[in-house]
Amino acid sequence: MSESPRPTTLGELRSSGWRSSSVKDEIRRNAVARISAGRSLVDGVQGYEDTVLPQLENALVAGHDIIFLGERGQAKTRMIRSLFELLDEWLPVVAGTEINDDPEHPVSRYARDLVAERGEGTPIDWVHRDMRFGEKLATPDTSIADLIGEVDPIKVAEGRYLSDELTIHYGLVPRTNRGIFAINELPDLAERIQVGLLNVLEERDVQVRGYKLRLPLDLLLVASANPEDYTNRGRIITPLKDRFGSQIRTHYPLDVETEVAIAAQEARPLDVEGLPVHLPAYMSEIVATLTQLARESAHVNQRSGVSVRVTVANQEILLANATRRALRHGERAVCPRVSDLEALPASTMGKIEIETLDDGRDGQVAEHLVRAAVLTVFKEHVSPLQLRDIVTAFDEGAVVHTGDDVASSDLARLVEDVPAMREPVAGLAGGDENPAVVASAVELVLEGLHLSKRLNKDAVDGRATYRSRS
Repeated sequence: MSESPRPTTLGELRSSGWRSSSVKDEIRRNAVARISAGRSLVDGVQGYEDTVLPQLENALVAGHDIIFLGERGQAKTRMIRSLFELLDEWLPVVAGTEINDDPEHPVSRYARDLVAERGEGTPIDWVHRDMRFGEKLATPDTSIADLIGEVDPIKVAEGRYLSDELTIHYGLVPRTNRGIFAINELPDLAERIQVGLLNVLEERDVQVRGYKLRLPLDLLLVASANPEDYTNRGRIITPLKDRFGSQIRTHYPLDVETEVAIAAQEARPLDVEGLPVHLPAYMSEIVATLTQLARESAHVNQRSGVSVRVTVANQEILLANATRRALRHGERAVCPRVSDLEALPASTMGKIEIETLDDGRDGQVAEHLVRAAVLTVFKEHVSPLQLRDIVTAFDEGAVVHTGDDVASSDLARLVEDVPAMREPVAGLAGGDENPAVVASAVELVLEGLHLSKRLNKDAVDGRATYRSRS
């Protein structure tokens, strides 16, 4: 249809060979084509290939309305908003209709009258799939008028009778007829309003203000909710939950690699003219590991969840702090170091809830998570056999200062002063001799030795001194 002139009347539409089909059949057809071609149904979602996406494929092929259950930051909304791409690119509707009336099966009074009057000459408009997706964030003040519709006093004032169907102002659900309608945070919808959706899901119709009116709507209804609404704002009534064909549980990334990949995809790129950015793999892993450890911590409220947004925000703030430090020292490259991790509590604490009765413990919990993440990644990347001679050098009197006020070039010279540092630093830096990259590797080695209790560290106001434990 998009490659040739589209029909403009009902007669031309019928002659073109177009056949009416339900929105769920349309989505099934396009989903089957994607599955057959080996393509994912939704783009930009990682870590769900073997868990959530197969369930989504089953639900769409089965023609089910769907509810996604999962904690915050689990890509529920992203998946829902991606579903419109499974609709046909263009859809014919009766021209002038408010609810995308099917030319073959019109349901509104306006469209029925127009088809009865004009017949084969009924004018046809074409609606792009972008316009066939409707979304509502459920809030306690959402009304039936918002979702279903209400009498329009202006239309009544124009001389129509209240009993006239043409006085109705349609709500969001009817206006998404022959499309996809999504309700985010469904438990926040008042229970009496949830009752108004029962007919939409089962009988596929709506009723407005007691009118003797039946609108057999054709749509796919998708909703999202927390599995356990920790805010205690509401619940999904049992009859409504029962009417969803499929309930799909989402989850957080199951491993650090997936968390790193999501952060790389979602984090805002840092672009400062003349300053190339280097982000070592081990620094990305530290940020991701921190989030993974927070999801297992007894000090963090697991009912509220630890979103992937923590990882994304932490990576952004880590690079921002490294950039600020590089600018202050007039360096030619940006590369985050362990000392930059001190900036992470600002981007972490607003996204997690600490389980503690003691004031001031929030910062301690964040520091513990950072240290645990650094030690975990250090042990994965550095062999203990490479560390013995470094410790010996410190026992012989070596002392190293690090922090925001120490330039990368100064730290990088430690490789020359302590030759034993050369092998582990080269392994971490991947052979890159850029002073910023070398300095980052040096700090990880020093911090890892401290956390594994082989070096002492004195830290005051963002400056740290590493020395022998003896």
